Amino acid sequence: MVFQCQRDSWARQFTTRVASCRPAELPAEGGATEPLRGFHVVLEDTILFPEGGGQPDDRGLIEDIPVLRVTRQGPAAVHFVQTPLEPGREVLLTVDWDRRFDHMQQHSGQHLITALADLMFGFKTTSWELGHQRTVIELDTPSVTAEQVVALEENVNEKIRARIPVVVREHSEDDPEIETVRSRGLPDNHTGPVRIISIEGIDDNMCCGTHVSNLSDLQVIKLLGTEKGKKNKTNLVFLAGNRVLKSVERSHSTEKALTLLLKNGAEEHVEAVKRLQNSVKLLQKNNLNLLRDLAVLTAQNFKSNPVRGRVFVLHRKDGDSEFMNIIANEIGTEDTLLFLTVGDEKAAGLFLLAGPSEVVGKLGPRVAELLEGKGAGKRDRFQGKATRMSKRAEVQALLQDFIGHQTLEE
Repeated sequence: MVFQCQRDSWARQFTTRVASCRPAELPAEGGATEPLRGFHVVLEDTILFPEGGGQPDDRGLIEDIPVLRVTRQGPAAVHFVQTPLEPGREVLLTVDWDRRFDHMQQHSGQHLITALADLMFGFKTTSWELGHQRTVIELDTPSVTAEQVVALEENVNEKIRARIPVVVREHSEDDPEIETVRSRGLPDNHTGPVRIISIEGIDDNMCCGTHVSNLSDLQVIKLLGTEKGKKNKTNLVFLAGNRVLKSVERSHSTEKALTLLLKNGAEEHVEAVKRLQNSVKLLQKNNLNLLRDLAVLTAQNFKSNPVRGRVFVLHRKDGDSEFMNIIANEIGTEDTLLFLTVGDEKAAGLFLLAGPSEVVGKLGPRVAELLEGKGAGKRDRFQGKATRMSKRAEVQALLQDFIGHQTLEE
């Protein structure tokens, strides 16, 4: 069946009747744990496109009832809503035009790029994906050069400026002409006429989606580059029409913000960021050296204390694993039990338990459990990640209690 949305992709409203309505569920998604309960509504005809051919489904309204999903089931388009509708009732459909026109631009843009990539370089399209932010065409080639991308983009936009018509034709399934057009085949459950989308003089492609009526409706296409695809495939990423304008607006806003932050012009942003990165690396190196010195001094201060205990506990927010291990190396683990932690006191961090091997082997897993973390031990060390650093006091009490009982037993 060919729907009204396919006969007239530009229609924004349409009056039809409810053919059927039955209870249904929409599978849980987006973090939800329970399916969404509602109704599957079939209309006599629809301007809301059901997903298919790589194009996502439309959104819109039946009267004032939001349509949350449109799918194709055999010859019917099924609309998921949360309010029941009486069969036979006349209803007004309204399409979410911003979403629809975006899909039209991306889909027609894909047809144009696919055709020219084949004509210019012999690159066949094996699949495509119309995403929320960008569209990806999978090309049957292991690589595409930067020069080929530039040439393809120039040719694509030249065809847009030439205002070439895009024509939709319908054929019967047994029409021999459909054997001559670009296609990945008809779905098993297809019924009714076969639609062929023609870009005059460039491409004829079997397709069920919604399209513009002239290449000038695409406004502009920007090829963002290529990515490595599946085996021996290359993904070509692009934006068409309003997505290009939105991308330019985001880039311009970012450029203005960077200009204010970096206090220089846009052409100097990259060099300014490089200088900042080098400064940060130098500061990080100096900080690490200071932390190492601090670790040694901390250990020496403990060792020089004549009344030091058998348990050494230390927490530092800005330390790291090396900081903790330097302290353990300097103090030694033969006669002292060390519990060291680094990170945010009220969040996650790292811990190290060091001491006599037998003691560490007994207490290490218990320490990890108290800190709600994970760790591993080897000889005189047990270290890992903790998710509840706020429980350090409980660990310290455990260690003191263990040492106290051990002393009494001795």
